[in-house]
Amino acid sequence: MGIRSFVALPLEEGGTVLRLFGERNQDKSRNALTTNLAYGVSARQTLFLGLPYRFFSAGEGRRLGDLNTLYRYTAWQSDTMQGTSRLGLLGGVIVPTDRDRDPALQAGAVATFFRHRYEWDLDGLWVEGLEDAKDRARYDIAWQYRLSPAEYPDWGIAGEWDLDLELGGRWERGDDMVHQATLGLQSIHKRWVLEGAAVQDLNGPKDTRFILSTRFHF
Repeated sequence: MGIRSFVALPLEEGGTVLRLFGERNQDKSRNALTTNLAYGVSARQTLFLGLPYRFFSAGEGRRLGDLNTLYRYTAWQSDTMQGTSRLGLLGGVIVPTDRDRDPALQAGAVATFFRHRYEWDLDGLWVEGLEDAKDRARYDIAWQYRLSPAEYPDWGIAGEWDLDLELGGRWERGDDMVHQATLGLQSIHKRWVLEGAAVQDLNGPKDTRFILSTRFHF
């Protein structure tokens, strides 16, 4: 999966992934730590939960973000000796953790195409704000290339290094879509992953962000 989007992650039935995702906005001196949890309900159904906690620059305080819930249903999947392709549908609710904020509904889709040493992950999500909550939308296009090893061993699971290149966009009602480019590196092991990236706005605020993330598979 790409670094900035969690929804492409494959999970077996009963599998659980815990992810700690840290992001720093270098230009605004703002930090966010998001705790993500994914659970494989079945081979085709996955539940995602996310809860962000934001640290602002001096004098601006801290804030607990809203609980993000998403359900993914894999509507189509094709597995071959060369790789896999799949298409999933997304739906969920954003539950406010503060009485001053309103809930939202969300829906979208995610697709994965994996062949040999490279993988494409594409997803789009529409967020329909209820009451005073603003409508939002996002998209992510991630390309990953396995730098090492060149070939998997005949037996067992080897660790690997992946290069991650992404193009994404974030939109909120009343503002223009902000497109962002991401360059990252992933160290992938059987039960854990460590990954880091730099994110640059291509228009709009033109902020620079740095990401450090780790996830554990139980």
